[in-house]
Amino acid sequence: MPASLKGPQKAATLMLALGDEQAAKIFSRLHEDEIRDLSLAMAALGTVPSTQVEAVTREFAEALGQTGHLVGSFEVTERMLLRSLPKDRVMQIMEEIRGPAGRTMWDKLGNVNEAVLANYLKNEYPQTVSVVLSKIKPDHAASVLALLPEAFAMEVVMRMLRMEPVQKEALDGLERTLRSEFMSNLARGQRRDPHEVMAEIFNNLDRAAEARILAALEERSRDSAERIRALMFTFEDLQRVDGAGLQLLIRAVPKDKLVLALKGASEGLRDLFFRNLSERASKLLKDDLAALGPVKLRDVDEAQAMIVAQAKDLAAQGQIQLADGREEEMIS
Repeated sequence: MPASLKGPQKAATLMLALGDEQAAKIFSRLHEDEIRDLSLAMAALGTVPSTQVEAVTREFAEALGQTGHLVGSFEVTERMLLRSLPKDRVMQIMEEIRGPAGRTMWDKLGNVNEAVLANYLKNEYPQTVSVVLSKIKPDHAASVLALLPEAFAMEVVMRMLRMEPVQKEALDGLERTLRSEFMSNLARGQRRDPHEVMAEIFNNLDRAAEARILAALEERSRDSAERIRALMFTFEDLQRVDGAGLQLLIRAVPKDKLVLALKGASEGLRDLFFRNLSERASKLLKDDLAALGPVKLRDVDEAQAMIVAQAKDLAAQGQIQLADGREEEMIS
């Protein structure tokens, strides 16, 4: 620990000195970016000698009279955050600050409200926007893309589909333009097929935006639209999961989300779910569906997206297999 604490380290020390309850009140009044910065400082703080604790508390006019040491750690930080934030949000923050590369500019953009980011990007060149959307998470990119003017969004999509690997110098310039911190690691792994990237983004669009943008893309490039459709994995594609995999998925998702998702499913997919349940469980599920009144399409879409995401997680763990929409080549 350096002889004199920096600003973020002082704030982290004070938060730890205040204790869980008081710190939770402060966290509840901070912006997400501030929470992330403070959490990172707390997790990396380590041991703070009592003399420095006392100096910090005097500086903040808080005569706490600490006589021992404070130990900032991931566990302490996580416990404090859980008192003021939802568990899934805390898990996301902790995952990011535990990461070996730390926080990057693209992580930061991922926490900007989609309307604010779209409003900013609509005044940029389509090529610039295509780089930004290719670097942030697909669900956030989908929300931003849906808010862009239609003609402009289509220009962005076309550039993403034709995008070449971006040079480090160009990324450095973009980071400066966005007035953000430099990335610690700009090198990317093997470049993915841009159609795969777009398929993930389209998977996160709502039905209206997906249909609108795909229809417009089809007019510009039918081949690209067809490739994206083939790569997309939707709730209806769960019909391609075998019985054992579907049963595992059913056990992994909340019952209320399953009922909501099946409300908007085809009869064929509903029957498939029913067949992979016990007779009693199938009857209960049918009764719940029958008792479910009108629901918002957005809620159905969100439930289906959550179950698809769960299926992909199970597939990544090797527990189930998800077939894509392409026919496999056969040898006779």
